[in-house]
Amino acid sequence: MLVFIIPLQSQASAQSWAKVGLLFERCLKSVCAQTSDRFRVIVVCNDLPAISFEHPHVEYVCVNYPLPLHERGRSAAETKLIIGHTDKGRKILRGLVEAQKHAPTHTMVVDADDCVSHRLAAFVAQHPTRNGWVVDRGYRYPEGNTQIYFKRRKFHEMCGTCNILRYDLNYLPQQPEYDRGYGYYTYYIDHEKVRGVLANYGTPLKRLPFVGAVYVVGTGENLYYDERRLSQSFLTRFNYRRLTPRVRAEFGLYPLKVGRVLDPMLIGPTGPRRV
Repeated sequence: MLVFIIPLQSQASAQSWAKVGLLFERCLKSVCAQTSDRFRVIVVCNDLPAISFEHPHVEYVCVNYPLPLHERGRSAAETKLIIGHTDKGRKILRGLVEAQKHAPTHTMVVDADDCVSHRLAAFVAQHPTRNGWVVDRGYRYPEGNTQIYFKRRKFHEMCGTCNILRYDLNYLPQQPEYDRGYGYYTYYIDHEKVRGVLANYGTPLKRLPFVGAVYVVGTGENLYYDERRLSQSFLTRFNYRRLTPRVRAEFGLYPLKVGRVLDPMLIGPTGPRRV
């Protein structure tokens, strides 16, 4: 059983809550399009998103974590990043704790604007005792584009949707309270370091043998994304290609209807389920 953990930013921190909802709904549809039903999805959020999509394998955990305060001596950009990472780390940890009730063999953290391959749950179900896998190959997609960039290696160094871990290798603390000063940062935020940490522990991750995720950028809501990295020198590290119907289908990467703003009052009678 693979449990996906999706930490969702709060409405208070969003540039556009409507845009966050559109991105998240696409992400959720992508995750739930698995070819195997051996998966569950835990969404950890401050505010229930205004979306119409529902799935029986999805549950919402509502939290009330206050946003961290501004840190003295840091720039506004640094403070925004720290606040975002702390909020995200708390939600990931809470999601991992909640996942225990599903007795997962593995977990995967998915950023709420990314998309994943529909092959993941079936693949994990075939290898229930493996340490896990790192998404070494993936796509990078500038939102609204008709092209996509193929990252042949080290995809996990730029995108947080990249680690599939055997559940016990999450090393949950005895007192599951997120603290940036006690090493949890490496596991729950510094996604690019997890592979090395586990290798040092003698439990190395394998490379996922297929493209596992799409890193969606240029949304206006990315926690860490620098438009200057779109320079030609940066893009030469990718294999530029047309965004094909096959890729769209495997990852659920449909075009967003940016003009569509969902009214919470129009959501169905059940809406997202709290737990």
